[in-house]
Amino acid sequence: MRQRICLWVGLTIVVLLASLHAGDKKIPADDVLQKSYLDLFEWAEQPKLSSAEIESLRENLKRGQEVCVSRFKQQASQYGKEIEQAQKQLKDEKKPLTDSQRHDLHCRIQNLRVLQSQAQMLAAHAIPIAYENRKAKLDLIEQWPKKFTEISNQLENGSYRNRRWGDVQDIGFREVEKDQANDIKEGQDAIREMKTAGLMPKEVENTAVVDYVTRVARRVAEHSDLKVPLKVTVLDSKEINAFALPGGFLFIERGLLEAVDDESELAGVVGHEMSHVVARHGHKLMMKAQIAGIFFQAAQVAAVLLTGGAAGIGTYYALQYGFYGLGLVLDLKLLGVSRDFELQADQLGIQYTWNSGYDPAGFIRFFDKMATTKGYVEGASWFYSHPPFLERMVEAQREITFLPKKKELVIQTSEFEVMKQALVEVTAKAKQEEENKPSLLAPEKGCPPPSKLEYEDGQPIETICSSRS
Repeated sequence: MRQRICLWVGLTIVVLLASLHAGDKKIPADDVLQKSYLDLFEWAEQPKLSSAEIESLRENLKRGQEVCVSRFKQQASQYGKEIEQAQKQLKDEKKPLTDSQRHDLHCRIQNLRVLQSQAQMLAAHAIPIAYENRKAKLDLIEQWPKKFTEISNQLENGSYRNRRWGDVQDIGFREVEKDQANDIKEGQDAIREMKTAGLMPKEVENTAVVDYVTRVARRVAEHSDLKVPLKVTVLDSKEINAFALPGGFLFIERGLLEAVDDESELAGVVGHEMSHVVARHGHKLMMKAQIAGIFFQAAQVAAVLLTGGAAGIGTYYALQYGFYGLGLVLDLKLLGVSRDFELQADQLGIQYTWNSGYDPAGFIRFFDKMATTKGYVEGASWFYSHPPFLERMVEAQREITFLPKKKELVIQTSEFEVMKQALVEVTAKAKQEEENKPSLLAPEKGCPPPSKLEYEDGQPIETICSSRS
């Protein structure tokens, strides 16, 4: 029944989209909410859909999300019941088990835990993220014509120069926040605490990868407002993430290097994370938390704020071991700072990327890709505590529009391709080590993998929500 409902919702959206027109030109059925943000900014400069059409699409998205999330919540619950049943069989003294039967039950419980963990992640994070992205694109279609006119007017009358940090010609000579150097000890303490707590994945040792990432990061740093030495570390983690600790400590994870498709995307992420250091967001969060009577270690600030939420680095372990947060749960909404910090880092990061000679639109392309194809699970933490998608994308495009035009902005380089080739070996080695090392979720050896996982890497949300029988 739920399968039919999901398909009906999907077909309804298709029928609605197929009936829409832009002037005399018919809009392809699958070409509206699946457009990239950059394409939508150009396509939606003038009104394209009526209010009634937008509301119909919005209602269908709402219903589709509810059905999809409900399905995986129920699926996770069902897996839990099956686990309990299997565990009862282990304890049933009336039906003693042979060693072979016990092994098979252990394998069954082990695989059910994997499937339950995936279903929980999909219901709690991945599916809501995917639908938030589609809702944001629908909102963009509705709101961008007016916002585009406002931006055009600001360009024409010159008022855009009065925006916060509008003095981009003085990057490197202006002072975004005083006393960045005072945060170095906080960053060092956070690193030490994270390593002691086992929260820090090991470092990548491949010099071709590390040297390349360091060169890109330093290029962005040299064209930023950073006033402390930059220390770059590449972590051997499959999570799609990057984070910067107070005092100039930048961490790039292997999964992010695998996810970026060009150098400008990497530079955009580096610029964003570096901006957290420039604006002293980690220090400010600690001060605000203390005023609010919330006390925690520097490692908790780092893992929660600067890696994207309750998962953060912990997402790497959550995916592997089936638990979340590693005790570092903190609702940043209580402090009311996450939204502003991320928007500030977006703006400054775009400025630094542009000032370094990179195409600043790389940041938007990467964000769009994370939300559209690769961000459901491995990149879930990248969105966890961030502001609404629409606001981030509009403000990012606004800043890009206001920046002085430059010729020959860098998108791709041959050095990036060389790094990607070297990364293949690093990833293969990491996968082999991961298969051989003990796992809290897979203590039983010699078990076949689950016959069908809840999701596959890069699986589109349409398939996740409609392919199950």
